[in-house]
Amino acid sequence: MNVCAICEFFGTKHAILPNIFTIAYLLYKKTYSILNVIFNFAPKFMAENIHPIFNSILGRQEKELLLKQKACVFWFVGLSGSGKSTVAKAVEKNLHKLGYLTTLLDGDNLRTGINNNLGFSDEDRKENVRRAAEVSKLFLDNGFITICSLISPTEEIRQQAINIIGTDCKIVYINAPFEVCAQRDVKGLYEKALKGEIKNFTGLDSPFEAPINPFIEIKTNEETLEESTQRLLTAILEVVKIK
Repeated sequence: MNVCAICEFFGTKHAILPNIFTIAYLLYKKTYSILNVIFNFAPKFMAENIHPIFNSILGRQEKELLLKQKACVFWFVGLSGSGKSTVAKAVEKNLHKLGYLTTLLDGDNLRTGINNNLGFSDEDRKENVRRAAEVSKLFLDNGFITICSLISPTEEIRQQAINIIGTDCKIVYINAPFEVCAQRDVKGLYEKALKGEIKNFTGLDSPFEAPINPFIEIKTNEETLEESTQRLLTAILEVVKIK
């Protein structure tokens, strides 16, 4: 490819070959434009060429009768270090002992797999929740009691999950003040965030909105793990027991 052809491809008006940095930047812009066209076209193409069979496969009610339980999604929200994973694990173990089929979708676990290409920007947080909600809905439709543990920092993001899952998405607010979570600092994240080593940290330089009307609120700084687990377990059993 000669100089003129390269300039024409990049859309430059000068007959002088750009330096390597300019070429790299222009190549990035050109690639971005091409991908933008592809991804804008893809959803329309897919929508016209998929044929869901939801109405012809075994439904949720058949699965619930087999499992002798009512399916539901319990969506744990709260600051990092508030105790979401700790309480979620304890509740799941107790449900398992009682003979219920459960699954636990933890935010960090999801980020090692299905969400491993996402960061912590506002858009990535929304996509993180969207994917988790879609997976939760699949478990719901198969009769599972699903515990999903994600920070889910805003009402908008939580409503996105509810819109996908439906009314069987119950918001469980695991509440602990920022100062308490920072003192616990189980993962060492607060120390890094307070030093400015982590950006967009929830509760510090990225907002966290307390749920307006949660299914239940658990204040982990005011009660023991056993108390929190028992109170939450009692509330969950009222929902999942077939009466």
